Amino acid sequence: MDRRTLTPADLGALVRSVRKSQNLRQDELAGAAGVGLRFVVDLEAGKPTAQIGKALQVLAALGCSLEITRPPESKT
Repeated sequence: MDRRTLTPADLGALVRSVRKSQNLRQDELAGAAGVGLRFVVDLEAGKPTAQIGKALQVLAALGCSLEITRPPESKT
């Protein structure tokens, strides 16, 4: 299984791509997600200190989901 670490820049690029594919402006996405325009701008720019709760709100507003997998348990 191919796993890689998601970076803030990756998340920002994904948000921008999905937003544009849905023909939404940044301010429209901000309103739909209940966050400020500045937050969406910063998130799309890959700001590493973006608040996770707000980022999840933006993803939900876009209809995206996030999967987190646990590391395999060690057999020691």
